[in-house]
Amino acid sequence: MEERHSLEFLKVVEEAAIASARTMGRGERKGSDRVAVEAMRRVLDTLPIRGTIVIGEGERDEAPMLYIGEKLGVGKNGDGNYPEVDIAVDPLEGTNLCATGAPNAIAVLAASEKGGLLNAPDIYMEKIVVGQPCKGACDLDAPAATNLKAIAKRLDRDVEDLVVIVLDRPRHDKLVADIRSAGARIRLIGDGDLSAGISAAIRGTGVHAVMGIGGAPEGVLTAAALRCLDGEILARLVLTKPSDEERLKSMGIPDRKKIYRTGDLASGRDIIFAASGVTDGTLLKGVSFFGEGMRTHSVIMTARTRKVRFIDTIHVEEGGHLAVRV
Repeated sequence: MEERHSLEFLKVVEEAAIASARTMGRGERKGSDRVAVEAMRRVLDTLPIRGTIVIGEGERDEAPMLYIGEKLGVGKNGDGNYPEVDIAVDPLEGTNLCATGAPNAIAVLAASEKGGLLNAPDIYMEKIVVGQPCKGACDLDAPAATNLKAIAKRLDRDVEDLVVIVLDRPRHDKLVADIRSAGARIRLIGDGDLSAGISAAIRGTGVHAVMGIGGAPEGVLTAAALRCLDGEILARLVLTKPSDEERLKSMGIPDRKKIYRTGDLASGRDIIFAASGVTDGTLLKGVSFFGEGMRTHSVIMTARTRKVRFIDTIHVEEGGHLAVRV
């Protein structure tokens, strides 16, 4: 599946990124998300697959979002001999970032053979994300200081040299205080913990860990990327309202206290992770427009073949002329 469908999923995230980039900086958060969803759904429905959204932006009653359980692809009605594919999506990760023109907004999806990605509701998730050298060093229930010492030891550096990304939310006040008390440095971000998690798994980004509570879809998408990058995520679903318990049970998740590891969230043999930049960021450049078309910068990762491809694409509009710009 990885070789056959990688470029097809690349087109999905490229089109979602282009659509949302046209709304960049207009302050229309919902509008930016809506056009990304519409573009992603339109392209997914042209692919030769029987696709199912297993984790995304809510259940059916939240349409026109790409809802959990939605069927997509040419074979979505059961017609033809098309492969069954599970899909995790975030059509626009960082809607606020796009609306304000801030860095690190991306369009992203992950795909796997059926059963290869966690099927869970769109709720919160507690997470720790680290790169390959720190696999097995952390404990989700340990104090922040303990985990930071373990990370520093694996990286052969002092705790004071570590940089930890945390979402800037009131719920993280104690976590932020604990990290600072341990001596590590913090990079607070307004949105985009998926991009942050990928950065923690790539050497040279200056990010050594991501800690805190974010969205469950972003957690599964991060796990898919980490399967390709050999990093690690530890995670646990967080319930914030009574209905969350019933949503978990309806999806066959009886143990709400379970700690998930990378392979639990993204267990598939054939995993594809695809992302395209909307605004310029740490990992990807944003969409740029010019007279004849636009330019996108994307990444495709595959777990089984262990390939990471950065793809720079010029899209020429009808009637335009190909002019490669550097």
